[in-house]
Amino acid sequence: MFTADDRERIRERVFALARADARATGGAVTGSGAVDELDRWSDVDTSFGIADGVEPEAVLDDWTAELEQDPGVVHWWDLRHGPTIYRVLLMPGELELNIAATPARDFGAVGPKFRLVFGESVDRPPAPPPDLALLIGWGWLYVLSARTAIGRGRVWQAERYVTEVRNHALALACVRHGEPPAYARGVDRLPADVLAPYEEALVRSVYEAELRRALVASAELFLGELAATDAPLADRLRDPVRAAAGGHPQNRS
Repeated sequence: MFTADDRERIRERVFALARADARATGGAVTGSGAVDELDRWSDVDTSFGIADGVEPEAVLDDWTAELEQDPGVVHWWDLRHGPTIYRVLLMPGELELNIAATPARDFGAVGPKFRLVFGESVDRPPAPPPDLALLIGWGWLYVLSARTAIGRGRVWQAERYVTEVRNHALALACVRHGEPPAYARGVDRLPADVLAPYEEALVRSVYEAELRRALVASAELFLGELAATDAPLADRLRDPVRAAAGGHPQNRS
C-alpha cells in the first residue's frame, strides 16, 4: 500500500505537469488535503482550471499519458458533473488520484475543501443543499421496489433495495445533524445513539424471511427520520410505507 511520501510525490507530479502547461489557468488541492485532515488512507484530490476554448478532456488525456510513463497508471475512468470532468486514476500502491478539470470561467471553490495553489480562480456560489424531496422520494420508492423484488424471488435485487432504504434513512439523519449525506461521508460522525438502531436494518442473508425483517426495520428507521424532518409528510406516508414493507399500519379509528 502507498505511503504518505508516495502520496506527496504523486501530488507534486500532477502539479508539475499543470504548472508546465499553459492551458492550465489555476490549480488547487481539494478534499482532506485542503484542510490539513490527511490520514493514512487519504487519496490525492486536485482540481485545475483550463483555459477557455480548450477541451478539458484533451488536457487530461495529455497528463494521463505522462503519468502512464512516470510513475505508471493501473486504470482510469472519467466522471462528469456539470462543467467539470473528474479523472479518477488508480496509481501504483493502490493510491487513488483524482484530477478535476474545469473551464477557467467556472473554476473555483464550491465548499471549504479548496486551497488554491497557483493561478486564478473565480467566486462561485456555494453548492446547493441536499435535495430532501429526492432523498424522501427515493426512500419510499425503494421500499416498494424491495417488496416487489422479494415477492418475485429476486433476492439479490431485494437486498440491494432494502440496503438503499437504510441508506436513504441515514442520509436524512445526516442532513438533520448537519453532516454531508453524499457517499455516506457524514454517517460515521452521527451520534452513537442515532446509529445504533441501524444495525438491526443490516441484511444478514438473502433468505426471504431475513429480507422481510430487514425491510421492516429499514422502513421504520426511514419513517422515523422522515417524522423528524417533515412530520405532516411522515403522517401521510406512514401507513402505505409500513404496508409495503410488511409491517403494521397504524389503527386510525
